Amino acid sequence: MRTTLVIELLAVPGAVRGVRRALRRHLGDAGGAAQLCVSELLSNVILHVGEGAPVTVRVCGEGDGRTRIEVTDPDPYGMPVRRSAARDEEGGRGTALLEAVSLGWGVWPAAGCKTVWCEVAVAERAAGEQSPGGEKSSPCHLPHRGDTGLPV
Repeated sequence: MRTTLVIELLAVPGAVRGVRRALRRHLGDAGGAAQLCVSELLSNVILHVGEGAPVTVRVCGEGDGRTRIEVTDPDPYGMPVRRSAARDEEGGRGTALLEAVSLGWGVWPAAGCKTVWCEVAVAERAAGEQSPGGEKSSPCHLPHRGDTGLPV
């Protein structure tokens, strides 16, 4: 059974913890890579788009052991950039982190927004098992494997 978690929030530092908690409830203990990726993606919105930006997080089980994470923000022009951080730099490792823990990632620009997505290996919950809480459910809205939006 394919389940989807949708969370609409404002990108503020305290929200990152709440989204990780929702992912733990939704994916169980197997969602460590997903929690790491969503933390990085939300932190990037806070840093590069601005604190308080409206964000939508979607987490979709693909039914084959992959889980897709999508973070949509209102800045269609601020694209993630690969860079090499010096050993003593505090930032600059986000895309390297995504590449290390995900099966793939990309950016899908649209009118007035962009979505940064990644896929991680996560075993889905058993059929019929629901995630607690008031999160909404809807299908992931982006194309899947083979259609990455922009090459990253």
